[in-house]
Amino acid sequence: MGICENRNVIVTGAGGGLGRAYALAFAAEGANVVVNDIRHAAAEAVCAEIRAQGGQALANDGDITDMASAERIVEAACAAFGEVHVLVNNAGICRDRMFVSLSEADWDDVMRVHLKGHFCLANVLARRWRDAAKAGNKVGGRIINTSSGAGLQGSVGQSNYSAAKAGIAALTLVQAAELGRYGITANGLAPVARTGMTEDVFADVMKKPEGDAFDYFAPANVAPLLVWLGSAASGHVTGRMFEVAGGMIGLADGWRSGVQQDKGARWQPAEVGAAVSALIDQAQPAQKVFGS
Repeated sequence: MGICENRNVIVTGAGGGLGRAYALAFAAEGANVVVNDIRHAAAEAVCAEIRAQGGQALANDGDITDMASAERIVEAACAAFGEVHVLVNNAGICRDRMFVSLSEADWDDVMRVHLKGHFCLANVLARRWRDAAKAGNKVGGRIINTSSGAGLQGSVGQSNYSAAKAGIAALTLVQAAELGRYGITANGLAPVARTGMTEDVFADVMKKPEGDAFDYFAPANVAPLLVWLGSAASGHVTGRMFEVAGGMIGLADGWRSGVQQDKGARWQPAEVGAAVSALIDQAQPAQKVFGS
């Protein structure tokens, strides 16, 4: 019996890459999976893999950036399997440009897919779960969001993507704080894996090794963490941002109050430069994003 037996999961962007790995891993642990992807044929192909292994899956090509469509996705999931227990917000796109070369469309498309795409389904489900909790039902809802090393540390040529992924990290913290009273957890992750979005940029680094060597960048390496976070056993973990790559699982430590200087009175402009220099000297060095 798997750790997600009888749990119903929606995975967005699940027609390939990380999303496909998540869908297959959830199904292997007993979950019923809604495979959401705008490419219906890709979603159906993943469902066929799941069914071939004895699992249950539903292909769905609904638009995750539209509230009415999000409602329909949840309705379809409930009609097929019953109440949804887990949402994995995975779908995303890149429109990489240096900041001064970004177009308005480059910015808007990335914000729409990443930020609004993380909002719509989560909002629909959170309202359902809240109402169920208020009616006296036990709720074990799980929201799993996808940030990125680019969102945690920044990434040259990805100001739109980095800003969206940073927003997702902050959204996760707020969801965890607000929704815990209803039995809902919200966690995020910053995965490093070979996907359609990373292969073009890091093709040489992330290529699959020959022979039996450990495939460090295989999407399947990330999936076990997702499956556990989606299980009933993870209810004590919320508001966390995980970094995962290969066989490594880590916790990211976000913005927090660091070194300080308190003069005890208002600073004069001419004094500030020396104070800032002293603070920078005492601060931890900035981390680098993978590939930067």
